[in-house]
Amino acid sequence: MKLILFFIFGVFAAHSQTENDIWIDGRAKLGFLAAHSSIMGHLAKEHAVGGELSVLLQTKGKKNWHTAYNYPTISLTAFFSTVGNREVLGSYGGFFGSLNLPLVKRKHYCFSAKIGAGLGYTNKVYNSETNILNVAVSTHLNARITMGIDNRFTFGNHSYTLGIDASHFSNSAVKVPNLGINMPFISAGYGYRIHENKDTIQIERRTNKYWEFGVLGVLSVKEVFPTGGRKYPVFGLNLMGRRFFGPKAGMEVSVDFISKQIIKIYHADVEKTQLEIVQIGTFVGFILPFDRLHLITGMGVYIKDKYQPEDAFYHRVGMRYVLKNGINLNLVLKSHWARADYTEFGIAYTFKR
Repeated sequence: MKLILFFIFGVFAAHSQTENDIWIDGRAKLGFLAAHSSIMGHLAKEHAVGGELSVLLQTKGKKNWHTAYNYPTISLTAFFSTVGNREVLGSYGGFFGSLNLPLVKRKHYCFSAKIGAGLGYTNKVYNSETNILNVAVSTHLNARITMGIDNRFTFGNHSYTLGIDASHFSNSAVKVPNLGINMPFISAGYGYRIHENKDTIQIERRTNKYWEFGVLGVLSVKEVFPTGGRKYPVFGLNLMGRRFFGPKAGMEVSVDFISKQIIKIYHADVEKTQLEIVQIGTFVGFILPFDRLHLITGMGVYIKDKYQPEDAFYHRVGMRYVLKNGINLNLVLKSHWARADYTEFGIAYTFKR
């Protein structure tokens, strides 16, 4: 999860130059715990309340993707909230980075889609002796994913926001139980601009279409029930190709070789070799590029899966950061539908960039 820090601070620092407008934004939030599983029905006892304090950078066109996405806003946010049951689930605090992508933009009004990721810390986790009812989380530190919409009204150096978002907390099956916490929120906030740059930089928009090819190595860990059991390593190798259709869209296809050592305990009476437990899959995903940061989501299917411990289909959602020398830093959640499988920590190399 420490790689999340690299992605967030790296992207934020890269755009914190004075060419951007800088805002300070605070907002109050009210929500509830969404019990996405029947065994979590007992957990929702009260409304979730929270607050956020953000530093926002309003892009001005320095990068090609700024104009492609209609001058989005980059933010770094500190947050604190309850999650609907303080006795069992406690409270969460932490931070996340996000992008607000304008869909409708006028002189004093902006309607935007919001996507973000970060880390959250909770003071209450599952404990077989003292907190057995907490089937949602078993680690104090969890990844946070946020998606939502914002309405922002701007008058001079002042702004007012109304928003709706949903946040998800989980540890990506590093430790069980890990059903995760899902919370929809409504929010209202106020912002003040502390630095203004009235010049909008105009650069030529590049719309080059091209392919690139590479190889990705993956390392992870996975735990299964019973709680407190052994953790098993996961190794992966992906042969991938990417097709970019312009500054706002791309496609990735790959052949994935996956070795999950935990498969050896399925049907433990059957002796298995390392070659037999290897899963082979084909994956197709959509890439949303923001200069060197790529968000990716997509679906794959196993074409070799001898013991079939999970579903035939798998999914990915996450991010990759592409360095100038062709090295990619990979942080992606692999799942089977709504069930987390493991987090793919990896390094890739793309040829002839």
